[in-house]
Amino acid sequence: MAEYLQLQHASVIVSDTRRSLEFYRDILGLQVDATRPELGFPGAWLRIAGQQQIHLLELPNPDPVGGRPEHPGRDRHLALHVRGLNELKRALNQAGIAFTRSRSGRRAIFCRDPDGNGIELIER
Repeated sequence: MAEYLQLQHASVIVSDTRRSLEFYRDILGLQVDATRPELGFPGAWLRIAGQQQIHLLELPNPDPVGGRPEHPGRDRHLALHVRGLNELKRALNQAGIAFTRSRSGRRAIFCRDPDGNGIELIER
């Protein structure tokens, strides 16, 4: 049986790479991976610890954007372990981005990117 070692990347559909980078890079503080090849459509690769990445794909979205659950924890979402959750809360507040606390009691918050993709930030 195959052994799974780690998540290499997760992809999210975005409508505007520049706007999404303002969120992921400028507010959340993720670094852009400049090794992304030309793929025939706009996008960006963002580094998470080690070799893990988030891929932003500027492509037509096949999923409904409206009508998503109000709390991103009840929707598909990316979950990231972080250090410095209080700093991220301040950055989100300064940018006017709403977030909610985890309902599980963990030290975690949920927010959405500019395209409504759910993000969970969990203090490690």
